[in-house]
Amino acid sequence: MKTKLNFVFLAYKNYLLCMVFIVSGGMEMFAFNFFQEQQIVQTFYEFKGTVIDSKSKAPLSFATLIVDGTNISTITNSEGEFLLKVPKTMVDNTISISFLGYQVKTIPLSNLNGDDIQILLDEAAMELSEVKINVPKDAYTLVKAALDKKSDHFLTEETIMTAFYRETIKKRRRNASLSEAVVEIYREPYASSKSDKIKLIKARKSTDYNRLDTLALKLEGGPFSALYADVIKYPQYIFSENDFSNYEFSFDKSTEINNRSVYVVKFKPHENIVIPMHYGKLYIDAETFSLVSAIYNLNVENREMAAKMFVRKKPNRVTVYPTEAAYRVDYRNHNGKWHYGYSNLQLTFKVIWRGRLFNNVYTLNSEMAITDWAKNLGDSFTRKETLRPTVILSDEASGFSDPDFWGEYNIIEPEKSIESAIDKINRQMERRKGNE
Repeated sequence: MKTKLNFVFLAYKNYLLCMVFIVSGGMEMFAFNFFQEQQIVQTFYEFKGTVIDSKSKAPLSFATLIVDGTNISTITNSEGEFLLKVPKTMVDNTISISFLGYQVKTIPLSNLNGDDIQILLDEAAMELSEVKINVPKDAYTLVKAALDKKSDHFLTEETIMTAFYRETIKKRRRNASLSEAVVEIYREPYASSKSDKIKLIKARKSTDYNRLDTLALKLEGGPFSALYADVIKYPQYIFSENDFSNYEFSFDKSTEINNRSVYVVKFKPHENIVIPMHYGKLYIDAETFSLVSAIYNLNVENREMAAKMFVRKKPNRVTVYPTEAAYRVDYRNHNGKWHYGYSNLQLTFKVIWRGRLFNNVYTLNSEMAITDWAKNLGDSFTRKETLRPTVILSDEASGFSDPDFWGEYNIIEPEKSIESAIDKINRQMERRKGNE
């Protein structure tokens, strides 16, 4: 068992899903270094709207919008809202909107002109018996096939992907910090054992240190923490050869995505497993046996073991342990090949100070979406340009200017609560400057 625990802790150390807790010497003075952006000629159009369920009218978070015939895409936020920036030369294109378990909708971009645009998606579901292809003999075999077929159905060429990355920290339900970045990812073929590289293009942040008190939470790994959720490229962090036999797999009700039949497989560790392991659902294309989405959690009931996995540094007077570790990864299909499209990680921690009456709860959410990509034409990142897997994004960014300052880069629309928090901090900074 000791050997098993050491293996797990080593895996998570490399996974870089580690929190860094640092006590500041006193209340920090908060200052902005605003970006001085050059005035550029706008060569793109912006389209805004909301994707909702056609019957319930509930917003659909993490829905994907892709400009047809291109690699340009974006993701809806937790309120179903999107902002899509498209070059003016593509204004006559159509876009496809997809969401797990719903029928794909294709509409002209011109339909998105106007205010309060809503895109309605219809739910699509079917029984497993309705899938008219060879059914695998059991769920275990199907998952094994999905992991083994990455060289057949996933990208086989080196690619340069543009991605939008965001980290948010909340103290209880109030936003305390926001960091965002546009990065380029040098992606190795899925069959390659080489790790991907990441180059930082632009970054910005906004932090309310009053809400963080004297405790600063930082995620080590930044964009890597989101990228490593790609269980096809990096299976060692969830379905390693040593761990795979410790799971039990079973079929759930099948569904549909992008008008394709999809098997749904539930997985959880066997009852005799005492170390923290994952549980959740895998969505596997019924025709190719390719993984198209995974939504899962880490069992954090064993507080001591779970804390060792995530907490890298903390004050002696503080007890910290995770209460939730939730993950999501979505893949996209382009010209018959699947590739990583979006991932989301949410970590919730309880922080207990010795001698204090009340405890604090902090939630850190990180997400990354691929917004464009192209084949690698021989250009690679220099060592100086490449981010380290141990990077802390908030240390690389400063200031938070107008949300439009990224020009044509596609981003995920901020939730209203985040926008309100940033506006409030900006107003506070303006008042502080006026009193100097």
